[in-house]
Amino acid sequence: MTKVEILGIELKNPVIAASGTFGFGREFDEYFPIEKLGGISTKGLTLNKRDGNKGIRIYETPSGLMNSIGLQNPGVMGFIKDELPFMEKKDTIILANLGGSTLDDYLEAIELLNETSIHFIELNISCPNVKEGGMAFGIKCNTAFEVVKEAKKISKKPMIVKLSPNAENIKDMAYTCVEAGAHGLSLVNTFNALAIDIYKRKPIFENVRAGLSGPCIKPIALRMVHEVSKVVNVPIIGIGGIVNAEDAIEFIMAGATAIQVGSGNFIKPDLSIDIIRGIEDFMNKEGIKSLEEIRGII
Repeated sequence: MTKVEILGIELKNPVIAASGTFGFGREFDEYFPIEKLGGISTKGLTLNKRDGNKGIRIYETPSGLMNSIGLQNPGVMGFIKDELPFMEKKDTIILANLGGSTLDDYLEAIELLNETSIHFIELNISCPNVKEGGMAFGIKCNTAFEVVKEAKKISKKPMIVKLSPNAENIKDMAYTCVEAGAHGLSLVNTFNALAIDIYKRKPIFENVRAGLSGPCIKPIALRMVHEVSKVVNVPIIGIGGIVNAEDAIEFIMAGATAIQVGSGNFIKPDLSIDIIRGIEDFMNKEGIKSLEEIRGII
């Protein structure tokens, strides 16, 4: 009943664990069988291992969460050697979330991931382009087009591009990425935000700004998914403040094929199971046989 298909690959349900809050699934597998998920998006990977940012990394806000992790990860080869074998044992779809500071970083990492069992590459273009002064690839359409186009040339895996809500124009960005070759899109990533310690008279985070996620961003993320669904004809994965089945169904009605649960994993480790069951209950009560019946009806 809840099965969905993305680019010819079937997911048992539309609920995917979002990158960044689920690691590689090991810790959460102690709370529930992670193979019950439609998919898992890995911790954000970079070509080389990264230790992440110093100082405070997580800060709670009203109805939200700010983070400045700094893409701490084992690197692509570390993932392939130490984490992927565990994930392969689970009957679920694997999205390798990939970031990079330069175009060459992306391309070299894709070459390595091409030879693995992962199902999708989720190309994170919210990373800073160090050769262009640190502005994220996903802010301006011309830089996004270049990295997506070159990545598409060498990727043997279906490529889903993860969009930043901080882009100059989310609809233009989505259209540009699809024109450059993106097979699908996931959105949104975190919002650029600021928190200040008024007693220390300094920013909470050492990097000053940090990424905001959680229920507080849901209405904006939902609006962006709806807008993007009207200008592209590729599968969309909706992300942003989803903490219950009703939230997930809203995103599907706005045009998403699947959804990702991020900050909600910290609220309740098995929250995704509640969402899957809630979607099933809703479909039963409403007489819905397939999510295709309600996808994009808004």
